[in-house]
Amino acid sequence: MPRPRPRLRGNRSLYLERFVVAAAAALLGTAADPPELAGSADRCLAQEFLGPTEIVPSPDGGTLYVLCRDAAKIAVVDRAKGEAARWIPVPADPSGLIVSRDGSKLYVTAGITDGAAVILDAASGNETARISLGHFPCGPSLSPDETKLYVCNRFLDRVAVVDLASGKITGTAGVIREPIATAVTPDGKTLFVANYLPLDRADEFDVAAEISWFDAATLEGGRIRLPNGTTGLHDLKITPDGKHLVAVHILARYQMPTTQLERGWMNTNALSIVDVERRAWVNTVLLDDIDLGAALPWRAACPGDGRVYVSHAAGDEVTMVEWQPLLDKLEALPKEPPAGVSYDGSQTSLTAGDVPNDLSFLVGIKQRFPIYGTGPYDYLERPIDEVPKGPRGLCVVDGKIYTAVYFGNMLAVIDPAASKYRRTSYLHLGPKPELTPERRGEMFFHDAALCFQHWQSCASCHPDARVDGLNWDLLNDGIGTPKNNKSMLLAHQTPPSMWEGVRPDAEAAVRSGIRHIQFAVRPEEDAVAIDSYLKSLRPIPSPHLVNGRPSEAAERGRELFFSSRLNCGQCHPEPLYTDLRKHDVNSKGKFDRVTEFDTPSLIEIWRTAPYMHDGHYLTLEEVFREGGHGDVAGEVDKLTDQELHDLCEFLRSL
Repeated sequence: MPRPRPRLRGNRSLYLERFVVAAAAALLGTAADPPELAGSADRCLAQEFLGPTEIVPSPDGGTLYVLCRDAAKIAVVDRAKGEAARWIPVPADPSGLIVSRDGSKLYVTAGITDGAAVILDAASGNETARISLGHFPCGPSLSPDETKLYVCNRFLDRVAVVDLASGKITGTAGVIREPIATAVTPDGKTLFVANYLPLDRADEFDVAAEISWFDAATLEGGRIRLPNGTTGLHDLKITPDGKHLVAVHILARYQMPTTQLERGWMNTNALSIVDVERRAWVNTVLLDDIDLGAALPWRAACPGDGRVYVSHAAGDEVTMVEWQPLLDKLEALPKEPPAGVSYDGSQTSLTAGDVPNDLSFLVGIKQRFPIYGTGPYDYLERPIDEVPKGPRGLCVVDGKIYTAVYFGNMLAVIDPAASKYRRTSYLHLGPKPELTPERRGEMFFHDAALCFQHWQSCASCHPDARVDGLNWDLLNDGIGTPKNNKSMLLAHQTPPSMWEGVRPDAEAAVRSGIRHIQFAVRPEEDAVAIDSYLKSLRPIPSPHLVNGRPSEAAERGRELFFSSRLNCGQCHPEPLYTDLRKHDVNSKGKFDRVTEFDTPSLIEIWRTAPYMHDGHYLTLEEVFREGGHGDVAGEVDKLTDQELHDLCEFLRSL
C-alpha cells in the first residue's frame, strides 16, 4: 500500500495573512532594498562570488566566522559593527568550519581529491597545522574535551577520528552512504553521523536514509532508520541537554504518481527526532504548511534557548520550532489507533504514527521567517535574481538568527522579537555579485520560488544535480512506470533524455520539468539559465583513483571492458561512455511496458547507485552477476571473481 499523503488540517488563511502583511510592508516602505555595502568592499574582487555556506559564532558571540566556499575565505565579522573586519584565506573547496570552545582556534575541512583539516589561529588567521584526511572531507565536529576531531569522508563512506595531539587519523568507521555531518554527545561517548542518501533498492517499498551511531571509544555502532522516503539528510544536531538528536531532511512521497504538488504530494520537508540514550527514532514532523512548502532544509541549530531552528536553502527562510511544546505534544499522542481502526488520512485525532503525514502538527509552535521581506510572495515585487537567495549556514546569537545567504554574498539577520515589518536586515560581505548565466542557473536550480507553492526545487530530487536514490513516476512515459532518478551530469551532452528517451534532449527535459514537475510557467530565460548551469557541471575525480590514476585492478578492468570478449565499449564508447541510443539489455522490470532503455553515461557511476532504470541493483557487481548486463555472448557469466572485481574497479574509476 502506498504511504498516505500528508493530512489537510490547520489554518488555511496563513497564505492570505502573509500576503496582506507583505502588501502592508510595501505600503509602509519597509520592504526596502538591502542597505549599501558597509566596511569591506575593497577587500574582495568586484564581481567575486563568495558563496557563504557556514557560519559559527565565537564563544562570546562578538564575532561571526563565515566560511565562503567559492572564495575560499573566512569572513571575520564584527557583530557589533555589522561588517567583515578581516578575511582569512583557506584551502580551495572548503566544506566545514568549527571553532574551539575558548575561541582561539578554527578548524576547516577542505579539498576534494587530497582533502585536509586546517587548524587556524583565530586571532591572527595563521595556519598552525594541516592534517591530511583523504577524499572530500566534510562535516567536522570536536569531542567535548577537544582532543579528537571527527570528520566525514563523504565519498569514501566513512568517518575518521583524528587525534589532535599527533595530527594523525587513529581510527575510521564505515557508514552507509555519503556521510555529510557529525554530532557528538555532550559526554563524548556517542558519535552520530548523517548519511545523506538512502542505500536501498529503489524498486522496494521502503527506501530511506539512515543515521549511523558509534561508541566513541570502540567505533562499534549501529543504524537508526528514518521514515520511508527520507533523503537529502543534510544536518543533525544534539540538544544542549544531550537527550535528543534532531535531523533535517526531505521526506519524499516517491510512491505517488507526480500528478500534483498540493498537500506535499511529491516532497515534504521534515525534522526528525532521535532519543540519544535509546539510539532510537522518536518521530518526524513536517516543517511545511498546508499550502506552502518549506523546501530543502539545510542546517539545524539548537542554541539552548528552548527552540530548534532550521534554514531552508530553496525556501529562502528560517523556521523556528518551540522545542518543549513539541516534545509535550508528541508525548501526549496515543502510540496506536483504537482496535480495528487504520489510518486513512481522514481522522480528526492523531496517533504517534500519523505525525509524519500531518502538515498542521506544528501549528502554534512554529514560526517561519522569510529572509526577504515579510511573506512568501515578496519575491514577486522585483526580478527573482535580485532577491537574497540560498540561506545555508545558521546560528543564533543573543536571540537573533544569522544565516549565510549563498547566492547573495551576505548574511540575513532575523530578529524574531521585532515587528514583522522590520525583523529582517542584511550584513553584506562583499558587493552584490553580477550573476553569470551559469550562476543564475544554479540559483534557479536550487530555488523553490520556481515551484507551485514552493514545495521543492530541482535540487530537492537532484542534490548536487545528481541523484536522490529514489524511483519516481514522472508520467512522461505513462502512469505507473516509476524510474530511478538520473544524474544531471552530462545530460545536455548525451541526448536523448529520460530512461525511455521520451525527451529529445535535456533542453526539452528542463522545460518539461518546470511545467510538469514544478507545476509552474516560467520565462524562457529561466530555463536557458538552468541549461547553462547543467552544461557547466564537471565530474568529481573518483575516490577510487590512486594518486589520481586508475589502480592496477582498474587498468585490468579497462582491458576487459574494451576487449572483444565483452565488447562493453560498443554501447559505452569513450569519451562519454554512451552511444546515445536505446537498447534491450533484458532489464525489463515488473512495472515496465517497454524493453528498450536509454544507454546512460558511465562517468561518475561510482556515486549513482542504485543501478539500472528501476534501481534494481545496489552494486555494480549485482548488475553483472544477477542481471547479466551486456552478456550477449555469454561471457559475463564466465567472469572469474577477480575479473569481475577488476571490471567494476574500472567503472568505479570513471
